[in-house]
Amino acid sequence: MLAVYDAAADRLGVDIDERRVETRHGSTHLLVAGPPDGPPVIVFHGSNATNPMTLAWYTGLADDYRLIAPDTIGQPGKSAETRVDPNGSGYGEWTVDILDALDIASASMIGTSYGAGIVLRTAAVAPERIDRAALVVPAGFGTGSLASILRVGLPAALYRLIPRDRLLDRVCSAMVTRPGSNPVVRDTIAASLRYVDLERAFPQATAAELERFTAPVTLVVAENDPFFPPDEIVPRARDRLQSLSRVECIPGEKHILSPPAQRRVTGVIREFCSG
Repeated sequence: MLAVYDAAADRLGVDIDERRVETRHGSTHLLVAGPPDGPPVIVFHGSNATNPMTLAWYTGLADDYRLIAPDTIGQPGKSAETRVDPNGSGYGEWTVDILDALDIASASMIGTSYGAGIVLRTAAVAPERIDRAALVVPAGFGTGSLASILRVGLPAALYRLIPRDRLLDRVCSAMVTRPGSNPVVRDTIAASLRYVDLERAFPQATAAELERFTAPVTLVVAENDPFFPPDEIVPRARDRLQSLSRVECIPGEKHILSPPAQRRVTGVIREFCSG
């Protein structure tokens, strides 16, 4: 996994600083990009993937914003291997410790997939630390149908046992909008399926837990996401997030967005953060 991590980092196309901070849940490795005096934006990546693979979606923000992307503890990367209860206080505490270590009182946050659930847990534990939240193809509001999940899950389980290219092709075809656009994505999925103890539970927060969270929220969903389909996710998000101000549904996209969709999302977030 570290080989595909470094390969993804090498393709980011922006200058990256690496830092390490200590938290009550373990040492945490950070990728940092953008002007030191830019407004801070904390970027949380998806599960069973790598931080730089997700950060690549948002590097267009690095002209104006200080992007701070932690390797999630317990996930593939260079942070501690500690896994916390996804629906306990651990992720919120971890985020608070990162902000404290960087002397940041509060910041805008981007959560992609599993990372959106981390933002929600932070909103439940320490809502005052979030200025704005952008949740992209978000975990945290349940999942789609069993049939939809199995279109990815069945070939993924088979690939873990029998690593054949045709099985990996089926996985990528089900969840990646343009499977051939970035070899790092395919290599990361392959390595994750073969070598990672896959995360199966997603962090989320109830409406009651989010009562104190009033920061503006933008939700970005993908029309053909097999994990978090808009018809299932958007109504639940509206029920739980009193400050949800915008929902953007990207047509024709699956869970891992195409490069044009990534650029579109960057534009949406730039407008949101400057508003």
